[in-house]
Amino acid sequence: MRQLLLIDPLERLTIKKDSSLMLALALQRRGIETYVFFERDFAIHNLGPQKLKVHSFRGSLKEDQIYLADFETFGEKVIELAADDVIHMRLDPPFDSRYLRILWMLDNLVASGIKVMNDPRGIMIFNEKLYAYRTPGATASYVGQNLSLARQFVHQLDPKPSALILKPMDLYSGLGVEKRGLEEWEQRFEEKVIELQGPVIVQPFIEAVTKGEIRSLYFMGQELGTILKTPKDGEFLSNIAQGATFHAEALTTKTRQQCEAIVAELAKSGVDWVAFDILGDSVQEVNITCPGLLVEVSFALKRNLADAVLDLMKL
Repeated sequence: MRQLLLIDPLERLTIKKDSSLMLALALQRRGIETYVFFERDFAIHNLGPQKLKVHSFRGSLKEDQIYLADFETFGEKVIELAADDVIHMRLDPPFDSRYLRILWMLDNLVASGIKVMNDPRGIMIFNEKLYAYRTPGATASYVGQNLSLARQFVHQLDPKPSALILKPMDLYSGLGVEKRGLEEWEQRFEEKVIELQGPVIVQPFIEAVTKGEIRSLYFMGQELGTILKTPKDGEFLSNIAQGATFHAEALTTKTRQQCEAIVAELAKSGVDWVAFDILGDSVQEVNITCPGLLVEVSFALKRNLADAVLDLMKL
């Protein structure tokens, strides 16, 4: 059973803490035939068995056996895909037309009997932000382009927030997220509609964010680990790449029940990898495109969780 990871170009990745590369090295350590490939290597056709250009790789971990010390590809060859091959869809968003084209192509492989994790149709069906807003106790959220309707939404908020959050539907890692005061948000909303060429999400600013945001990783219905990310003083985005600190955290019973209900529902659509972003008891995002922070969560728990993933895959 070969494992094939579709990843972004190495120059775009932060090698030392990339979840996909960590997984690739864990597979290799177990003696499993594993390759990586890139968008430029990916093609489909309707004339016999599918073929794919793949790359061998080598790399090592640092002394902590979690963070990566190095990673590089070498050699390349064309393989003929077999029914027991598994493709790991590990391309980072944004979920744009380029991303959708890749999902359509992967879906053709699924139709021919190749397993893809996460299933491309599952990724297509569930928007990472909008799906979270369906959950019980979700943060009040407006999604649209119409200012008058957005204004009505803000007027209905109770209690009245100190500020508002404006953000896109399809970016990641805090990109495009803005905090705006109640006296200035309307103009920025209209500007953002033009910039994004589509809907803007409007939400009340949640004061609890200054105390940290939870990231909880699930795979095949099981919680791998959970951390609390705390933003730098004066910041509101809990982005580790921008200086947020983190440590291991336990989910509350209520939040764990919410997460378990969501992963059970997503599993029906072939979505095995899920990463939750949680504020208080409210799920903010259900990340399924390329769930990350496997390295950071592993470091916080002091064990390489890529091995836990492979155990669940029975590899």
